[in-house]
Amino acid sequence: MSNAYASVATKAPEIPWNKHVSQKKGFGDRVTDIVIWAVIALTCFVVIYPLWFVIIASVSDQAKVAAGDVTLIPLGLNFAGYRKVFANGDIWQGYWNTIVYAVLGTALNLVVTLPGAFALSRREFKPRRVLLFLLTFTMYFAGGMIPNYLLYKDLGLLDSMWVFILPTAVSVWNLIIARSFFETSIPEDLHDAAQIDSLSYIGYFVKIVLPLSSAIIAVIGLYYFVGHWNDYFTGLIYVTSSDKQPLQVVLQNILLANKANVFENARNAIENQRIAEQIKYGVIIVSTLPLLVIYPFLQKYFNKGVMIGAVKG
Repeated sequence: MSNAYASVATKAPEIPWNKHVSQKKGFGDRVTDIVIWAVIALTCFVVIYPLWFVIIASVSDQAKVAAGDVTLIPLGLNFAGYRKVFANGDIWQGYWNTIVYAVLGTALNLVVTLPGAFALSRREFKPRRVLLFLLTFTMYFAGGMIPNYLLYKDLGLLDSMWVFILPTAVSVWNLIIARSFFETSIPEDLHDAAQIDSLSYIGYFVKIVLPLSSAIIAVIGLYYFVGHWNDYFTGLIYVTSSDKQPLQVVLQNILLANKANVFENARNAIENQRIAEQIKYGVIIVSTLPLLVIYPFLQKYFNKGVMIGAVKG
């Protein structure tokens, strides 16, 4: 009895602990939190407000925009800029061309980049260091615009849709990102298991590696797609036919035509200038809207792929 009593008496009382109760933050911690949230809010404002201003300015009365009255909400709704943009038949052809170039170009990019990155990630592939050096060399040293023009001319790529697709079949930067992903994120044990099942390298790549690489595929696919969508220089230099021009060049031609109209008609110069400004804002929205719609659906893959590809070991 005494032993039982002694054991009960000497047992330390249990103190209830509520895991939801947090320690009270000190003054320094509160100041740090305030500064962090202030910086985050300022960064969001700096990033979001310019886009928001372009949106509201594109549908506002340009007299109010020029006077500085339009800051947070549109004033004097006016869609004349969008009507002018979409009334131009070339813009629909430009949209179609850009979609075709972006989709076909991105598909070719992935077909070339992913197998190449996989081959360079295999340690048993002996020439990989030499090939990687040669590929990296092209990132810093290029032939220049005139040699490229002459090369494209000899290959019959000038004034062709393929000039938007074939010369950019692979990006060395994206190749390196994909190679790092395969090296660090695909366990080597999977390859050993594939060898036991008599899978070739192609079978291992197609049946095992690719299904586990959706994140990096989304990342580099987005990089490639955005690059093709924003490609302005290629159409300006290497393409002369108006029916093959991408959206970016078509939009530039619309802007230039409206600026010329301002100077030709001096009587209505002020009104034409306002319409030209509204067209400029509308053109910005028209060219960026598809990417703004697509990106939220790929953001989770984008963040995951970049982080996984950056982890070593």
